[in-house]
Amino acid sequence: MARSIPGFSAKIKIMAKFKKNQQIALITGVAGLLGSHLSRHLLNNGWRVVGIDNLSGGYKEWLPTDDKSFVFYREDLLNRAKIQRIFRLNRPQVVFHFAAYAAEGLSPFIRGFNYLNNVVASASVINGCIENDSKLIFTSSMAVYGDQQTPFVETLPRKAIDPYGIAKSAVEADIEVAGVQHGLKYSIVRPHNVIGIYQNIWDNYRNVLGIFIRRALNGESLLLFGGGTQLRAFSDVRDYMVPLEQLIDRGDKEIYNLGADRPTTIRELAEIVAEVAEGRGIRVKMEEVEGRHEAFAAFCSHEKAIADLGFQDHTVLKNTVEEMFEWASKEPPRKIKQVEYEIDKGIYKFWRQ
Repeated sequence: MARSIPGFSAKIKIMAKFKKNQQIALITGVAGLLGSHLSRHLLNNGWRVVGIDNLSGGYKEWLPTDDKSFVFYREDLLNRAKIQRIFRLNRPQVVFHFAAYAAEGLSPFIRGFNYLNNVVASASVINGCIENDSKLIFTSSMAVYGDQQTPFVETLPRKAIDPYGIAKSAVEADIEVAGVQHGLKYSIVRPHNVIGIYQNIWDNYRNVLGIFIRRALNGESLLLFGGGTQLRAFSDVRDYMVPLEQLIDRGDKEIYNLGADRPTTIRELAEIVAEVAEGRGIRVKMEEVEGRHEAFAAFCSHEKAIADLGFQDHTVLKNTVEEMFEWASKEPPRKIKQVEYEIDKGIYKFWRQ
């Protein structure tokens, strides 16, 4: 049974049980939404998977720990020495860098935390890939586009309007420089509004669908920032598995948008959640609150991913909401994440602690 082990000598013994020619993929943020799904997908296709996560946003119960080809390290990417040792011990052919704290709206009030966990932490991963000749597949964000004309296409310039988007832009630029200077093999993916089971719904600052579902289950109102007229396109995480695996051998030095094609207003999303909840005998109210500093419309074109990676969007939003609602209703109660603000000047009323 795969397990996390404190001593590296013990991990060497574990490695001896794996097939000598088994390909190795390393996934950061493995206990999160994308990581937990992709780890299972790759294991099913014969890969050995090495997962790293500090469990600040994901949960060990979501990991495929019953698979002998999976090994987990509970570690923080900011611990550079430990991350270097993990790379040297496992020598992955490919690294999927999913770890991040993706709270766009909150990022102006936690700048230090944002840059430390999204930029500085990424340096450990980039260094490891350079030193071990691993291909890096980096999940960036459509936040790098900012408030430009939709649908966003990959050729648009980076024009982030919040520190989170700036952080992702900086990591993208650093990876590109590493490709030129060090010959780093890489692909950059810009996913958006990914949804599905194993999404953290216990965070007040990110994953709007998860927040809606949690509040509905708790009998709380669904908060609509600025009336909920913002346009987003929500995409089922299962549609990401094939294109992400395709990038192991394709798309070197390319950027790809991944996500659903049909935009939906946040109010429409809340209405779907309310409909699903009411089908279970739960009455849901909605409450309009002040707007945030954010792009009004944010969704992407996926023509490049369709052509190069065979990406297909199969999202049926209500079906995915129903699956998430059923899953969330069976999850144990968890502590809701609160973040210490670095500044509170101009912070929104609904986030005041």
